[in-house]
Amino acid sequence: MNPKTLPVDVPSRLQQDCEELTAIVERYTPTVGVHATAWEPLSFFRADSAGAPTCAMYEPGLGLALQGAKQIHLGQETFVHQPASYLVTSVDVPVSSQVLRATPEQPCLCLTFRFDLRHIRELLPEVKPVRAAVGSFCGLALSPLDGHLLDPLLRLARLLDAPQDLRMLGPLIERELMYRLLTGEQGARLAQIATSGSQGHQVSRAIQWLRECYDRPLRIDELAAQVNMSASSLHHHFRSMTAMSPLQYQKQLRLQEARRLLIAERCDVATAAHRVGYESPSQFSREYSRHFGAPPLRDVSRLRLTEAESVA
Repeated sequence: MNPKTLPVDVPSRLQQDCEELTAIVERYTPTVGVHATAWEPLSFFRADSAGAPTCAMYEPGLGLALQGAKQIHLGQETFVHQPASYLVTSVDVPVSSQVLRATPEQPCLCLTFRFDLRHIRELLPEVKPVRAAVGSFCGLALSPLDGHLLDPLLRLARLLDAPQDLRMLGPLIERELMYRLLTGEQGARLAQIATSGSQGHQVSRAIQWLRECYDRPLRIDELAAQVNMSASSLHHHFRSMTAMSPLQYQKQLRLQEARRLLIAERCDVATAAHRVGYESPSQFSREYSRHFGAPPLRDVSRLRLTEAESVA
């Protein structure tokens, strides 16, 4: 890791641990893209150059930038994720992300740890998260990285080379990691999402329904009743957490799934539009163009060309 990627006041132990974790991630990412690991919630990312913004769905989890930098847009909010900070995603949010700083010699390297909210709920009776103001939280937040959080992540990454140890010790380290998150700066955010009956938990249930039923007609009153909220309350808290309305959220889900169908399953435009819930292919094409910056066929051709070039 380039020493300039971390502020000069970062403690030397934290610097050393970041360098070791960076080396592990780089070793497990020989090519650009996302790489799964032997521990299912843990994945690594590599980019060798800065790129154009891409649309993605961020699931609840922890993100750690180790080298380079990424810019993430959620609604009108912009987050610059770079070393010495960690990113917490508390609910599923559609974002636009862009690698800002990366070269083949100094690639952008990131680590993602996906949350299992059941594990957070199990810890809540024993842990008192840091108190925060009552109200809705944005679904993304950045905080300064400290050694308490980095240490379990590093030990988990070390165990990727020892499958037997990983199987036995992985669950214990994961529990420690959840404890560190809950007692850290973003603890209240995670507690609200995991606590049954809280507004955050109700909104997360609404998001789950939208993700599972994105192709169905959306009736706000019915969705609000299903999660035990009024329509106005759901709309307000949903927008606070995701930076968009439920209808806008559903539209982004539909367009991202349609893009996947066009690329992975090579559907024609009309079939993809119908499968994600659009009755009018022309309306679908207009909304697709506004969201991705190009009509469906041109966008898909560009993505396939980019993919072929990266493989070559």
